[in-house]
Amino acid sequence: MIHPTALIDPSAELGEGVSIGPFAIIGPQVTVGDRCRIGPRATLQQNVRLAEDVLIGDGSVLGGDPQDLKYNGEETWVEIGQGTIIREYSTINRGTSATFKTTVGARCFIMTYVHLAHDCHVGDDVAIANATQCAGHVTIHDRAILSGLNAVHQFVTIGTYSFVGGGSRVNQDIPPYVKAVGNPMELYGLNSLGLQRAGFSGETVAALKRAYRLFFNSDLNLSQALERARTDLPPFPEIERFLAFVESSERGVPA
Repeated sequence: MIHPTALIDPSAELGEGVSIGPFAIIGPQVTVGDRCRIGPRATLQQNVRLAEDVLIGDGSVLGGDPQDLKYNGEETWVEIGQGTIIREYSTINRGTSATFKTTVGARCFIMTYVHLAHDCHVGDDVAIANATQCAGHVTIHDRAILSGLNAVHQFVTIGTYSFVGGGSRVNQDIPPYVKAVGNPMELYGLNSLGLQRAGFSGETVAALKRAYRLFFNSDLNLSQALERARTDLPPFPEIERFLAFVESSERGVPA
């Protein structure tokens, strides 16, 4: 299942049932898990670890040097979780000495022309649509969805179950469970459809709506909204996650 034109470094480790297409390149210190599929002309340049059942689309490049002038050749990595799909012509660069790796979790769907720069960390079950570009040190929590043509600023954090609309410039942190879109970025309420599809209870969704209104549809400042939320809202895990995210945001959240 390895095409005769593929180039495979002697130090690479290939699992069972691996498929490698024409003119693909598997570089040094690359581990390819069982049943992975590497498309034609794809490149795993170096220091890449693929878990089982990963698909790498045609022409994608993983494990390239970080595009960071401070990088001095440290040993850094790209790690991709089980069952993740990375479609055609995407690029994922290795980390720097800041975290020493760039990671994508399990069961993610990374669509065509997506770029993940150095030290990005993507959780499980994340979907990133075509031509979204993430700068360095971006963190995307589990089950977030980014639509196409998003530009994500360095050091931004995108919360769990959030939804970012197409063509958006994401220059601030996006709280969990919300919808955001635009340039400049604005919030548009809860990601209610996503929460419904994920099986969140009506009580939880109602409490999250109350939290959203306190922070983004009232005259309260941040500290006042936090105080009211901790007094008035039930201590659901989702509420605690929402409050902790907003309180700890370093880049701030859209108004």
